[in-house]
Amino acid sequence: MSAKITQLSNGVEGVFIKNQRFNTTLISFNFYVPLKKETVADNALLPFIMTSCSKSFPDFSALNFKLAKLYGANLSSSAEKVGDYQLLKIAISVIDDRFSLDNESLCDSAVELLTQLIFEPKVENGAFCEEDLAREKRKAIEHIRGDLAQKRTYAKKRLIEEMYKDEAYGVPKCGTEEQVEKITGESLYAAWVNLLSSAFLRVNVISRAMPQGLFDKISEKFNAIERKDIPDCTKSCPTAPASKVNTVIENMDIAQGKLCMGFSSELYGDDQKTAALTVMCDIFGGGPYSRLFANVREKMSLCYYCASSSVKSKGLITVDSGVEKENATKAEREILNQLDIIKQNLFTDEEFQSSIKSITDSFKSYNDSQGLLDAWYSLKIVKNKLLSPEEASEMISNVTRNDVVYAARGVKLHTVYKLLPGVKEG
Repeated sequence: MSAKITQLSNGVEGVFIKNQRFNTTLISFNFYVPLKKETVADNALLPFIMTSCSKSFPDFSALNFKLAKLYGANLSSSAEKVGDYQLLKIAISVIDDRFSLDNESLCDSAVELLTQLIFEPKVENGAFCEEDLAREKRKAIEHIRGDLAQKRTYAKKRLIEEMYKDEAYGVPKCGTEEQVEKITGESLYAAWVNLLSSAFLRVNVISRAMPQGLFDKISEKFNAIERKDIPDCTKSCPTAPASKVNTVIENMDIAQGKLCMGFSSELYGDDQKTAALTVMCDIFGGGPYSRLFANVREKMSLCYYCASSSVKSKGLITVDSGVEKENATKAEREILNQLDIIKQNLFTDEEFQSSIKSITDSFKSYNDSQGLLDAWYSLKIVKNKLLSPEEASEMISNVTRNDVVYAARGVKLHTVYKLLPGVKEG
């Protein structure tokens, strides 16, 4: 598998990922915009309203009929957070042209549909339609409320908010319920204009062969627009260590408490040194062989689950666990103890080798799914050189025990967030 970047326009690049395993072509438009609380909700709503209707397809029935004519093409959209930026994705998957019954270029038709959805939305007098807007706002609010209902998700979200107060990364990826309520047809239209004129764009194409003229058509579309103030998405501000550990405790009418801990790291980015942070985090709380699972959960029974994860672009490590209220402090103390064990190089060779094998094996799964490959290259925005799953796997294989210890010694506790059973204050 290979991937190549082609510059298409100012702040627009195309990436062709050649893969012979699939009988479909996936094309995704990935817009990157700075995370700002003033614009986050409008931006997050855009990919969803743009894939529900357009000027040419005024309702979802018309759009769905068009997808059916494209042999059941699949249209998708999402809004995610990548470092200090929002990633707004609109993608389509269509069967390869070689399966077309009438020698129709399905890929050309799919690209034409995507560009219509993106460049010709259903707007009137500088505003999105109120009926469409009300529908998408309702769905967005239901999604936000769903996160609140899932207490594990809610606790992790609150940890990030506390760690990154007044920083871009602390802004929720879809905004708040109050911010969504304030969206108007005019404000969403302004967000759309800004998206086309100033967002950084990466167009991923995953197929057996590069569709002829595809990038030329996309380039022509964006060259016709005045594009300026394109953000540099290759860099995000690393997590600064805290001068004093911040502890936040909230009470809620819940049965099981949540303990979330956030750590800063001296390593960040996407290079060989930072690969050690991935291995260290996995030994710490990745699989069933990890220190947190085997000791804090299994041996000491201090929590129902206990896992760690990393965000390398931010140099961030988080641990989240489900605990009984009376075990929260004990679990916190033992989690820090397990981190110290790694810092002292006291983890076992079996734990180290199990982690290396688990991570490298996980990279193989990317070639089994176009969606996973698309997600991989969408997230590899931290530097201009594309890193393939195979290259990342090789970097992990080259990590040594000493690398892991070095990475661990740069990890420092920043914030502790506890969501405990009890009466909510205020």
